[in-house]
Amino acid sequence: MPAIDIQVLEGVFSDEEKRAIIAKVTEGFGAVAGETLRANTSVRIHEVRSGSWGYGGAALTTEDALAMRARG
Repeated sequence: MPAIDIQVLEGVFSDEEKRAIIAKVTEGFGAVAGETLRANTSVRIHEVRSGSWGYGGAALTTEDALAMRARG
């Protein structure tokens, strides 16, 4: 059973967006791996607390991630 873990900062994605991410990641994996593995794929989204994720030596906040999303 394939397991895919995705880590994001808390508060960046709505519940609806997280459901869409899970569905699309599963679909994408299945397109490569086949229907049997797609049907048995587990996708988990882990939300990391704001300020507890470092990138380039600096702690990122939810506000930082929201600003990145706004830029496209």
